[in-house]
Amino acid sequence: MKINATLTPQRLTKKTARVFELAGQKIRAIDAAWDSAKGTPVFTVAGKYTSRGWTEWTQGFQFGMGFLHFDATGDASSLALAREKTVKFMASHVSHVGVHDHGFNNVSTYGNLRRLMLEGKVPHNSDELNFLELALKVSGAVQAARYATTNAKAPWSPVVGGPGVAPSGYVYSFNGPQSLFADTIRSMRSLVVAHQLGHALMGEGDKPTNLLHRAIEHAATTARFNVFFGQGRDRYDVRGRVAHESVFNRNDGQFRCPSSQQGYSPFTTWTRGAAWIIAGYAEQLEFLDTAKGTDLDAVGGRRAVTDLFLETARATSDYYIDGYSAKDGVPYWDSMALNSHQLGDITKKNADPYNAHEPVDSSAAAIAAQGFLRLGTYLAAKGEKSAGKKYFQAGLTIADTLFDEPYLSTDHKHQGLLLHSVYHRPNGWDHVAKGQKVPNGESSMWGDYHAMELALLVQRLAEGKYTTFF
Repeated sequence: MKINATLTPQRLTKKTARVFELAGQKIRAIDAAWDSAKGTPVFTVAGKYTSRGWTEWTQGFQFGMGFLHFDATGDASSLALAREKTVKFMASHVSHVGVHDHGFNNVSTYGNLRRLMLEGKVPHNSDELNFLELALKVSGAVQAARYATTNAKAPWSPVVGGPGVAPSGYVYSFNGPQSLFADTIRSMRSLVVAHQLGHALMGEGDKPTNLLHRAIEHAATTARFNVFFGQGRDRYDVRGRVAHESVFNRNDGQFRCPSSQQGYSPFTTWTRGAAWIIAGYAEQLEFLDTAKGTDLDAVGGRRAVTDLFLETARATSDYYIDGYSAKDGVPYWDSMALNSHQLGDITKKNADPYNAHEPVDSSAAAIAAQGFLRLGTYLAAKGEKSAGKKYFQAGLTIADTLFDEPYLSTDHKHQGLLLHSVYHRPNGWDHVAKGQKVPNGESSMWGDYHAMELALLVQRLAEGKYTTFF
C-alpha cells in the first residue's frame, strides 16, 4: 500500500460531504422500496437490495445509517426514520440469544441514538435515554451469555515476556459452542457499554459475571487463536495473518484447528475478518483508557490487557498495509485466494474491481480504515507520533480512494452507497453481472454503514473533534 502522507481530514471534507449527500438519497430509496416482510436488506443484486443470509445481522446497519446521516448533516427526517424503525423492529435483536452480532445490530442503533443524546445533538429526554440504556444493558448481557470456555487458563501475551491475559473463553458464533469468529470482537462493544452502564450478567444463585472481564477474555482468546504473530505457531505463521474461525473441542476446551466460513482457506486471510480485528481492537483500546485500573486487575492488569490489544491491532494493521493491500489501500476479498496469482503483485498496483480473477472487497477497506485512524490517534496520544502517523495516514489514504468513483455509488438508480463489496465468495452468493467474471459493482449493508461511519469520523477529525461508540 502506498500511503499518502500529505492527506489531512480537512482535505477530504468535500468528499465526505458528497458521501452523506448520496447516503441520504440511498437511505430514502431503500426505505421507500423495501418490504419489511422480506426480512432485512443484506446486499444488492443489479443495484437493488435483497435479503439473504443465516441471520438478521444487518438490520442495525440499515437503521443505524439514518442516525449517522443525521449526525453528519442535521437532516431531521433521517433521525425520525431511524428512531421509528429502531423502536418498531430492533427489540428482537436485543434479546436474540442465537447470534454473535449484538455489536452490529444494537450498538449501531440504540447506541448511536444514545450517543447523539449525550452529545447534545438530540434534546435530552430521560425516558428515552432510560429506554436506550436498558436495551444496551440487556443486549450486552444476552451477548455475554453466549459463552464457552477453553482449557487455556495460563496468562498469554503476544508480546514476548509480557504479563499476559488468560485466553480462557469466548462468545461463540452462530455455528455453535465450538466456533469462535474473528468478527465477534466488534460485538464486545455491546458488553463494555453494558458494563459502563453498571450492568452485569446474572446467573444461577444470583452470581454476577463482570461484562468487561468477559469481553477481555474473549479478546484474549481471539488474539491467541485467530491472530498470528510470527512466533512459530505453525508452518503458516505470518505476523498479522487472521483466521476467520477457531474450532475447539467442546468436551475438554482444547483448540483444535483454524477454519474459515467466508475466506478461501484457514491458512489465508479473509480480509473482512481481518478488518473486524483491526477496527475492533483499536476501538477497544480507546475504551480501555476509560476503565479503572482496579477493574482490570482480575484479568491481568492494565499493562497486560493494553499490550494484548495494542500488539494485536498493530500486527494485523501492518499485515494489511504491507502484506496484501493493493497500492490504493483496497484489498481483494482474500489475501491468497485460488486465482490471486493471476493478478501478479497486487501490492504494486491499484485494486481492479473489474478483473477476471478475484473480487476486491471495499467493505473490508472501509472497516479497516476506521481502525487505522483510531489506532493512529491512540498511538500519537501515547507519544508514538511516527507510528501513529503511519496508521492515521493509511486510514486517510483508504478514505480518499473509497470516497470517489469507482467505489462511491453516484448512480441514483443504484440503492447501494459503497460499490464492490463482497458477501460470501465461497458460497457464490454475490451477483456476477453479465460479461463479468467475478462479482463487482454491488453493495452491502455493512459496507454502506461503515463507509458512513468512516466518513463521519473523518468529518469530526476535520472539525477538531472525535467520536467513539461509548
